[in-house]
Amino acid sequence: MSQQGNGGGMFVAFIAGAIAGAAVALLFAPATGEETREYLGQRAREGKDRAAEAARQGREIINKQRENLTTAFDRAREQYHSARETGQDA
Repeated sequence: MSQQGNGGGMFVAFIAGAIAGAAVALLFAPATGEETREYLGQRAREGKDRAAEAARQGREIINKQRENLTTAFDRAREQYHSARETGQDA
């Protein structure tokens, strides 16, 4: 559960790293403008793919937790009804 709150911080760190990397690449790389644009475009696509993967994993975690909660609620309801029926029979 401690990993759920860490996703936003990791995403911000990723974005900051991408921006810093792009800035360094622009300042120190002896590439042409076209090559630099291609490089930046590639990095942006990689960032988009990583963000999509993180979102997918987040949805999976939420769905698993929802299933766990539903199962726990159903079990508790069954136990309640069972205990209530047992109490009425006595």
